[in-house]
Amino acid sequence: MSNQEYFFDGLIGPTHNYAGLSFGNIASKLHSHEVANPRSAALQGLAKMKQVADLTGRQCLLPPLRRPRLEFLRSLGFEGTDAEVIDRAYRYRPELLAVCYSASSMWTANAATVSPSVDCGDGRLHFTPANLQSTLHRSIEVNSTARNLKAIFNSEELFCVHPPLPAQACFADEGAANHTRFVGTGQEVGLEFFVFGMPSDGTGGMPRKFPARQTQMASEAVARQHQLLPNQICFGQQNPEVIDAGVFHNDVIAVGHEDVLLCHRQAFLNQRELLDRLGKQFEGLTGSSLRVIEFSDTELPLSDAVSSYLFNSQLVTRKDGGVSLICPIECEENPAARECVAKVVDGNNRIDEVVFLDLRQSMNNGGGPACLRLRVVLNARQQKAMHGGVILTETLYGKLTEWVCRHYRESLSQEDLRDPSLVVEAWEAMEELAKILDLPSSVLLDLP
Repeated sequence: MSNQEYFFDGLIGPTHNYAGLSFGNIASKLHSHEVANPRSAALQGLAKMKQVADLTGRQCLLPPLRRPRLEFLRSLGFEGTDAEVIDRAYRYRPELLAVCYSASSMWTANAATVSPSVDCGDGRLHFTPANLQSTLHRSIEVNSTARNLKAIFNSEELFCVHPPLPAQACFADEGAANHTRFVGTGQEVGLEFFVFGMPSDGTGGMPRKFPARQTQMASEAVARQHQLLPNQICFGQQNPEVIDAGVFHNDVIAVGHEDVLLCHRQAFLNQRELLDRLGKQFEGLTGSSLRVIEFSDTELPLSDAVSSYLFNSQLVTRKDGGVSLICPIECEENPAARECVAKVVDGNNRIDEVVFLDLRQSMNNGGGPACLRLRVVLNARQQKAMHGGVILTETLYGKLTEWVCRHYRESLSQEDLRDPSLVVEAWEAMEELAKILDLPSSVLLDLP
């Protein structure tokens, strides 16, 4: 097949820290203000990329964004030299200093929503960078993310990188974390499943404890921008109760790949009706059946689903045609999750292997294997046209591992963020990374 799925993982940046900035993300709040290990985080992320590269041969990366964003602090009235701006922000509003240092772009499932050219009316591969307007620390990523995508996918004939949706509450968009594409075995056209937490008409109920981060209007707008046909689209609403349990994105409670959907039985509002509709659309489009694997609250309590991140595991098709489930090591340590994984692998559902990975540094901040990757389906021309410097090879893996070990600190606390030398360290690392990836330093440093 000319269309192949590539996995773009976020390379974890040198300012990885635990500031607890993500309201509604239980792990983020639980580990707030603990000491982080940026070096270990980046090496764990690279090890995951290497594992997927070995399994599939189709692993790429997105570079971290420049941090800290001192211009963000200056726009809020903090004046002086870099050192003075940092010191004043730390003394008066340390949470704003943490915002400008945040390395949250590592979770590239939130970078954009992606529709392959075979699905889109104009025959181009479409990206809509997520506006991430629900959280301050992520909202400042948007323009830089769009710039990186345009640098990597720089043929307007083959690729279309849209502007993000308006940064308004009714268009809150969190990207591919709430989007899944299903496709039949050996087929090319897919069914795109958009999941929202906030309905446009106010019906269906709303969470009471934590905010719904994806709106129906945003999902519909992305589908229109990507020129998808009605029979290629299915919309569904998150169960408000699971949002209040810590399921801030759909990819915390459901994961899909090709013709398989793995989810919790409480994932969606009116789940039985929704899955029936999804299955009928999939069969009408592909002529084959959607394989749905559900676990009940008895088999996997919702609290265990959130703490283990079983449904934030990553599904990949290997070179030999089999499907592997890449789970965080927390799934192996949690008895209920471990038993569910065993049932998945033993069942008749194409998933025949499980791989447990240590992603503890990312998990402590609320992001598992699926959070770290963006799925991009490319045809043969697009594979040749995209920037090849971000494709993970043995050589690049070695260079990046050595680069991390030289530039990243072993520990980083919230108090360390006031150290002005961290700014120099982080920016020097980015300048060297630009050379390694063969990208303009003006792109990685987000300069004019």
